[in-house]
Amino acid sequence: MLSFFGLLLGLALLIWLTMRGTDLLIAAPLCALLVAATSGFAIFPQLAAEGAPSFTASYMSGFVGYVQDWFFMFLLGSLFGKMMECTGAADSVAHWIVGRLGAKHAVAAVVLACAVLTYGGVSLFVVAFSVYPMAVSLFRRADLPRRFIPSTIAFGSVTFTMTSAGSPEIQNWIPTRFLGTTAYAGWEVSLVVALFMLALGQWWLMRMVRAASAGGERFEARGNDPEPHDRNLPAVWRGLLPLVVVLGVSWLLHGRLAQSALIVALGAGVLSALALNFRYAQRIGAAAAAGALGALVAIANTSAVVGFGGVAKLTAGFQAAVEAMTSLPGSPLIGAAIAVSVIAGLTGSASGGQTIALPLIAPHYLDQGVDPEALHRVVAISSGGLDSLPHNGYVVTTIRAICGESYAGAYPSLAALTIIVPVLGTILAVVLFSL
Repeated sequence: MLSFFGLLLGLALLIWLTMRGTDLLIAAPLCALLVAATSGFAIFPQLAAEGAPSFTASYMSGFVGYVQDWFFMFLLGSLFGKMMECTGAADSVAHWIVGRLGAKHAVAAVVLACAVLTYGGVSLFVVAFSVYPMAVSLFRRADLPRRFIPSTIAFGSVTFTMTSAGSPEIQNWIPTRFLGTTAYAGWEVSLVVALFMLALGQWWLMRMVRAASAGGERFEARGNDPEPHDRNLPAVWRGLLPLVVVLGVSWLLHGRLAQSALIVALGAGVLSALALNFRYAQRIGAAAAAGALGALVAIANTSAVVGFGGVAKLTAGFQAAVEAMTSLPGSPLIGAAIAVSVIAGLTGSASGGQTIALPLIAPHYLDQGVDPEALHRVVAISSGGLDSLPHNGYVVTTIRAICGESYAGAYPSLAALTIIVPVLGTILAVVLFSL
């Protein structure tokens, strides 16, 4: 009981510290120490009994293991995004979409721009940085409350595209390692669920924005508001082709290389973005350096919460919770969805939640004869729900660092779109796979 209470207390403290602005590299190990202490762990391996876990070893095992498995995906994904950014290719694609829809459909334009870039393999963080200036411009012209910009960007980036079949984002590729599937697993159901989430989320987002506008909220300009770059941009086909290259190469090689196909695909995307748009590029060296640093920051933040999960998963409270979730009556897909959702919520990371959950639950469900493709898709979609609790690194960065909003103003709508909509999408996926 004390172990379970400590686990809940550690998670609550992690969320509270994150909302107060504490860096995840400080908050996550501090909260993991609390979880370890309430479970009777020794602090150092030298003080632990033989075979017993210790705080430092358990935390660093999760932290380092995640870096070892996914560093090159983060690095090349960040570099690809930065090359798309410094060459103007990302702006070209986003401008083209925005220009076709216009300020009248400002919200839809921002969502679509994020969706195209995300499904094309551009890093989620880079998408947010790239689209934010245009979102400000469009919301200003349409006189819409700017507190909805973070939820609009997040909805287009981390819901119906991030976990869909064929997506180059790692949240769709992690299950291939544990289930022997491909990134296109369960694509028929995935397509239906993606369309459902898009329709529901867009309707709900527009309803919230219109209600706020009807209540008297208007766009409030700030002195430091960014403007879209006034520069010569490449033709839109030059921006779209590198995205097609990433998707095409990953599709061609996924059978032979599994998750390593994504490394090749993102590398090909970097080269094609440069080859097609080199004359439009600005400060390539600085962009590459920023991309490498961005990859380190992103994977460090994610690894920090994975380290928290690495401690949590060894506690008696966590083991009892997993056993309860995997023993739920009914479809095994329901137990898998709940287990992954809860662990993703604990770690504040869809990818971190999958990395911790799948080694524990995949053998159990595969031994029961569960279809690997159905399990892959349900795990991927469910991981994108509770991961968006306030301590998620992407949520923190998008709301505060990029958009400069408060949690009180921006988080409720973001939570509705990135937690409730994916959870409903997970339920739909389970139902469809069960038919």
